[in-house]
Amino acid sequence: MGHDAHAEPEKKPGKLGLLGKAYLPAIAQGLLHTLGHIVKWDHNTLNYPDEKRAPFPGYRGEHRLTRDEQGREKCVACFMCSTVCPAHCIEIVAEEAPWPDREKRPKIFNIDMMRCIYCGMCEWACPCEAIELTEVFNIPVRTRAEKIYDKERLLSN
Repeated sequence: MGHDAHAEPEKKPGKLGLLGKAYLPAIAQGLLHTLGHIVKWDHNTLNYPDEKRAPFPGYRGEHRLTRDEQGREKCVACFMCSTVCPAHCIEIVAEEAPWPDREKRPKIFNIDMMRCIYCGMCEWACPCEAIELTEVFNIPVRTRAEKIYDKERLLSN
């Protein structure tokens, strides 16, 4: 057979191909980057629970029901928060209020914090600012039932 000028040269075993040559600089760069982090020793580790991280401004944490100037719950059981909640984690049962300035108040007000996505829509929807999200986070519990907050717990926060 004749010699073809456009034929590819034979690959020799043991030599790095073009693909291998492209990976070596990236691997070396990654190793140097990691080594830089090890040598720098400037870490972000906190000694929890002695040191606690401060939440960022606007952080939405645990829920709380607020009280008015007379110490009564502000909630008028309008169901706006439970209606707007995308996770459907708020349960409200209304009863007649004993005060002349409002018709209803919540007899039962439960929030299932295991279902809550902490979006803050309940806080935005409340016309009387009765529910708010605090900066409190990381409350450990042993059972799922402990993460269902009732009215008394929400008012005590």
